Amino acid sequence: MKEGPDIALIGSLIGDPARANMLTALMGGQALTPTELAGEAGITLQTASSHLAKLEAGGLVTQRKQGRHRYYALSEDEVGLMLESLMGFAASRGLTRHRPGPKDPALRKARVCYNHLAGDYGVRILDSLIEAREIEVTGGDDLALTDAGRARMEALGIDYAALKKSRRPICRTCLDWSERRSHLAGSLGEALLALFIDEGWARREKDSRAVRFTAAGERAFLELFPR
Repeated sequence: MKEGPDIALIGSLIGDPARANMLTALMGGQALTPTELAGEAGITLQTASSHLAKLEAGGLVTQRKQGRHRYYALSEDEVGLMLESLMGFAASRGLTRHRPGPKDPALRKARVCYNHLAGDYGVRILDSLIEAREIEVTGGDDLALTDAGRARMEALGIDYAALKKSRRPICRTCLDWSERRSHLAGSLGEALLALFIDEGWARREKDSRAVRFTAAGERAFLELFPR
């Protein structure tokens, strides 16, 4: 292609297995050191640094320094959305890796997708809010929070005014790789995940993207989003 966006460059950055593993690790939403990412990719620290430089130059990751340490994270929401969509595309064609992760029921039930909740529970949130007419589909994959939805979110303690000031969309769809349907992303999706954790309803699994709900938290979640 002689004109237009260079998808070949993005494809080559993601297509390398080591870089793909590092990007997948960053889908957990936590900033990781080059050493941690080297371990995720199964490569040396020197090789990982070279890969990270390429990913940073391509705009897929960003780094910040804290003292002598460097931490890397996905550069923006759109990178996480793109990766989740690619995972869904691969899964729909049976292209899965032969390790337990993608088959883990906990990941399929509830997991972190960069900064919001994915899996069956993530899809449930969006379905429930649409059913209750608290989110409306305004065209294609575009979503809008209704007045009723805004009132409900504020009743839960979510600062709608702060969400509105953000340059990010308040609510948007993200294609879920395990459910092959859309779950809720955007600043509202992030705020809801933070709420679940802050309220003690759920916690992140160590060294995993899985989100585990307590018995009480699960009851509260299912009551809040009955679908």
